[in-house]
Amino acid sequence: MSTLRGWQERALTQLRVWNGDGPPNPFLISAAPGAGKTRPSLVFARELLDAGLIRRVVVVCPTTPLTRQWAEAAARQGLHLQPDAEELTPPKDFHGVSVTYARAAASSARWEKQCTPGTLVIADEAHHLGDDLAWGAGFTRAFGATKRWLLLSGTPFRSDQSAIPGVRYEDCVAQPDVSYTYADAVQDGICRPVAFIPFDGTLSWQSGDDTIEASFSDVLTGREASRRYRTAISTELSDGLPRILRTAHERLTGLRGGDHRDAGGLVIASDGAHARRVAKVLHEITGRSPVVVLHDDQKSHDKLAAFTTSKDPWIVAVNMVSEGVDIPRLRVGVYASAAKTPLIFRQVVGRFVRTIPGRPHGEASWLYLPGEGALRAHASDVETELRHVLRPPGDDDGLDLFDEPPTRRETERTEEIAFVPVHAEVSPQMALFGGGPPPPKPPPAPVPVPQPVTAAAGSAVLDEPEPEMPAWQRRGLLRDKRKDLVGSLARMDGRSHREINAWVNRETGVTRVDDATIAQLEKSVDVLLRALERGSRRRRAS
Repeated sequence: MSTLRGWQERALTQLRVWNGDGPPNPFLISAAPGAGKTRPSLVFARELLDAGLIRRVVVVCPTTPLTRQWAEAAARQGLHLQPDAEELTPPKDFHGVSVTYARAAASSARWEKQCTPGTLVIADEAHHLGDDLAWGAGFTRAFGATKRWLLLSGTPFRSDQSAIPGVRYEDCVAQPDVSYTYADAVQDGICRPVAFIPFDGTLSWQSGDDTIEASFSDVLTGREASRRYRTAISTELSDGLPRILRTAHERLTGLRGGDHRDAGGLVIASDGAHARRVAKVLHEITGRSPVVVLHDDQKSHDKLAAFTTSKDPWIVAVNMVSEGVDIPRLRVGVYASAAKTPLIFRQVVGRFVRTIPGRPHGEASWLYLPGEGALRAHASDVETELRHVLRPPGDDDGLDLFDEPPTRRETERTEEIAFVPVHAEVSPQMALFGGGPPPPKPPPAPVPVPQPVTAAAGSAVLDEPEPEMPAWQRRGLLRDKRKDLVGSLARMDGRSHREINAWVNRETGVTRVDDATIAQLEKSVDVLLRALERGSRRRRAS
């Protein structure tokens, strides 16, 4: 027996009514980061397979690491997916594949021919698609033959306002079939509430021959507003971003000195050079070098994985910590990115909402940020969503924490703007929730769901709910083992790799190694081991 959360059970009930049959009618689940969109999707896929309504599952997601995470999660449901697959058709003893949007778009012409009505497509973080963009167009072509599109997103909108394929819109607003908001998740104790602490004060910078001084409450032109924000996130002004970092570190130190000894902090920097400067400042503040992860670092994913389970206090990143990065111990953040779109802001907030089993319900996370208009507006949107959840409605509901609406909301340009930051003296403004919200109600009792006990028709995989090793990992290890044994045998008897592979394929009934089942790969290893043993005996005898 395993359990589903209440909202997951409700989603599964609606999915069973939908099941993708009939005219094309994609199904959108919009659920907060960390709420658990993966689980009901996989349970539903397993039910369709067992009922013979589909023949295979395809999970499409933004990054290669996510394809492996989906394969691991699927294995726990008795589903076996080949991650980062190059073909839409899975290996014979697999239920499907997990691939990236980029690969689906690049292979759309070939996959269009391989896709059948018996395919369930699960599109994770579907906001990465756009009707007029390459990924969206490629996705639509590759999977146009099936009516079953299950779309998942925590933020079902795009900063460029492009439509997401398969999403229904009313008055330009996405209409999910199942919605489970961040406020719902906080109320149920599934997500942490996040307290926002904006910083404002005196900022000055040189603009040509002039020196301009302003706070974030002052109205400026787009160019000077951008320079003001760049001044606020400059690491060179000790009473600017370094002060924000010091305040955030004090908060983190307090948490780590209490009952959350491995609590972690994350700084979202503007670019690689900025991240390194931020890391230097953090080293000066804490006496320890933080972990830094950048796109151009080949070890970045390994660093993320190590930080997730370590007790290191701080990590600095640019765009690496987004969807699919699950670090529940993150409790404190500093937003110092040049990107100020609502999509990116929500994704950053999503890094701090994941709960840890066994920890108290309602414990908060804290996000420190410059008091720039667009960021204040995004934080205000989150606060509005949570207002009636975390405090009773009353006469003060109209008094928003961020009661000065921004005069202009614009996306920060990525190119460097020529200016010289001169001075910064900022301090924290009123903190959302007054430094920590009251605890939400305890989460509802999970709904028991029995695991299926039969495999998909024609499948050779076992239905163990938690296999020791996912099938895709075992298959990869067997292929590597076969390759090594072929090399050893070639060195022993002088035959070429091609000759030995052809002989092994005949012995095991394999046409191509890429198409071999796990059972055939296991047999291949046995055949090669016996051949090596015979050769070794002959050598000893001679």
